Amino acid sequence: MKRSKILGVGSYLPSQIWKNSDLEKMMDTSDEWIQQRTGIRQRHWVDQNSSVCTSDLAIEASKKALENSKIKKDELDMVILATLSPDHEFPGTACFFQAKLNVPGIPALDVRQQCTGFIYGLSIADQFIRTGTYQKILVVGAEVHSKGLNKTPEGRDVGVLFGDGAGAVVLGSCEKSELSSMSHILSTHLHADGQFARELWVQEPSMNHPGDRMDSEYIKTANFYPQMNGKNVFIHAVRRMPEVILEALSKNELNTNQIDLYIFHQANLRINERVAKQLEIPQEKVFNTIDRFGNTTAATIPIGFDEAIKAGKLKPGMLVVSAAFGSGFTWAATVIRW
Repeated sequence: MKRSKILGVGSYLPSQIWKNSDLEKMMDTSDEWIQQRTGIRQRHWVDQNSSVCTSDLAIEASKKALENSKIKKDELDMVILATLSPDHEFPGTACFFQAKLNVPGIPALDVRQQCTGFIYGLSIADQFIRTGTYQKILVVGAEVHSKGLNKTPEGRDVGVLFGDGAGAVVLGSCEKSELSSMSHILSTHLHADGQFARELWVQEPSMNHPGDRMDSEYIKTANFYPQMNGKNVFIHAVRRMPEVILEALSKNELNTNQIDLYIFHQANLRINERVAKQLEIPQEKVFNTIDRFGNTTAATIPIGFDEAIKAGKLKPGMLVVSAAFGSGFTWAATVIRW
């Protein structure tokens, strides 16, 4: 039986850095307020006057992942792109991305599971490789949040959280007989509970309205900006992430002490600290990037992989657990032998 392994990782952050102090007058907030509640010090945003979009960031991260994997783009059998900030309403951003990467003909799939999008995408790729359908798949998480945020005092609770960026991995196949200590994905675990979909969402534009999906009256409400019930999101995140981590560990007959590194979704440093405390995970085993990059949603975990490698924290042979929670509500985890 075949399994999948990560052959290469890459990430990309736009060059413009917005520190908390840059947002203070814009959003009537403070560096102290943001850091105390989120752990964020700065984030990267694309040039707000440019036409740079999500697929552009995905391309830059993917070029690095392909280079690091020593795989040529023409060897890819499939591309999967996870995002909540699509280039356009339709077609899917994976198609625009595929055209820019210049790999016509292979399947291009969008994943719209927000903060858990990368793990959902990884799981889909893993299944295609396990069944022998495909041999090499590129999985990308990419976001341009900055152009869709309410950058006024009314939007500060959400606006201070998000950054732009992209991360990518190239997956390849390996034989199960090689697995004892070889790099491979042990398992992925996916969940959702749609009854909480309106706790973190963008309400407009919507087919839910009588008449046109969007008109001038809807625009006046500013409901096309993201809205969040932060308290409820926090409560569910610190419950669901430990649950799915323990599920993943149990599936593989592992315990928390056997894991070398934890790379969680970067929504809020306080969430990750609470999850680690509940599971009695030492903080030195948890790798965070939120202080520098903010929440890049579908991109946080692959960016975390790349940054951990660069920092010398993630090395071949390590057991790694990643978990995420986000809009939907959705939550997921994966265990990887790096």
